[in-house]
Amino acid sequence: MAVETAKALAEDLRAGRKDPVDLVAQVYDRITAHDDAALFIRLTRDRAEAEARAARERLRAGHPASLLDGVPLAWKDLFDLKGTVTTAGSAVLRGAAPATADAALVRAGLRAGLVTVGAVNMTEFAYSGIGLNPHYGTPRNPRDARVARSPGGSSSGSGAVVAAGIVPLAIGTDTGGSIRIPAAFNGVVGYKTSTGHHPMDGVFPLSRTLDTLGPLANTVEDCVLVDAALRGLAMPQVRAADVAALDLVVPDAVMFDDLDPAVAAAFEATVARLAAAGARVRRIALPELAETVALMARYGPLTSAEALEVHWERLQGPDAAQMDARVVRRIRMGDKMTAVDLIRLHEGRNRMIARLNDRLGDALLICPTTPSVAMPTAPLEADVELFFHHNFRTLRNTAIGNFLDWCGLSIPNGADADGMPIALMVCAHHGRDAALLAAGLALEATIRG
Repeated sequence: MAVETAKALAEDLRAGRKDPVDLVAQVYDRITAHDDAALFIRLTRDRAEAEARAARERLRAGHPASLLDGVPLAWKDLFDLKGTVTTAGSAVLRGAAPATADAALVRAGLRAGLVTVGAVNMTEFAYSGIGLNPHYGTPRNPRDARVARSPGGSSSGSGAVVAAGIVPLAIGTDTGGSIRIPAAFNGVVGYKTSTGHHPMDGVFPLSRTLDTLGPLANTVEDCVLVDAALRGLAMPQVRAADVAALDLVVPDAVMFDDLDPAVAAAFEATVARLAAAGARVRRIALPELAETVALMARYGPLTSAEALEVHWERLQGPDAAQMDARVVRRIRMGDKMTAVDLIRLHEGRNRMIARLNDRLGDALLICPTTPSVAMPTAPLEADVELFFHHNFRTLRNTAIGNFLDWCGLSIPNGADADGMPIALMVCAHHGRDAALLAAGLALEATIRG
């Protein structure tokens, strides 16, 4: 299927070459033709058609709400959609009361004229990098028509729905890699914003310290456009950086341990292309990364501690037996942590953030997004210890970025012998989102090769 970017689609809509109402009908036809019952948890067709009719009127009058007025998108099922139940991928919330209002970001999307087609599937309560879901099924990774492979998690449906060509945009959340991993496994672009870049009101939490959100799309430019639209900007303020002015650093350890050979080869080939294109690429020692991993191992996972607070009552009652045992096991890792552990973990985190921000300055760190490509799901379903091995490995590079409060961008940079996507991650410290996106615009073609 030819890739249809949000930018091209929006240009066709503004020029009158396409109609928002017809486009919505085509989206639902594509959902039917794709034939994956696990992709969406619920569809919002009535809402989508009403929003498309409103977009048609604005576009015909020559008053688009934004550059993306009329473009369809899907939301991860952590975002409240008014009048529907937010399940967070869990069976225990199926009977919850419908949301009385849209999440803050959904309201921003409505103001920008983006058309909500439904809520896509996810790992239960957003706690896995693999994307398995025993309640609603695991979405297929569209990049392999023969073998069922991991769609990545926890924004599994967000990655798969864009990769399948059903919609050009999906919004996910990211606490330990949940945007960038599905982007990498499905061969699309994923942008993890800095914490606080967008409001989290109306988004079911996992870790209030680490939770953030962002788009999955076909190009960096589409990420820039939707980010601007959701922030109420008439035009994006980000422009492509000067490649010769970019300073890219490659760390010496941790993020390059235990890589698949194809991932390692794709990274080195990409580094060579970046240098040839004129970017400055430096290999440096970053002992702080190993210290960060040791800090998390010593005191325990911050996400588990905060998720335990979110789900405390749920885990004390009968609901726990209805939850994915893999998710329960990860949350209960917080049981072993003391108040002293949590305080020292936060203190150590603040020290590491300050040290690395000082060390990196305006440089951007690059590394493989994940150490492997998407793996077949059947063995992971059958062997829980194998699942935890791959889950920990898959999350390693991205979770370090969350812990250090970085923003990040995952861009496809190759494929293995089976054609499964490989991706490169670009990271910047908190608040440097504009610089990150500017570098992404400048380097995407070179990274893709």
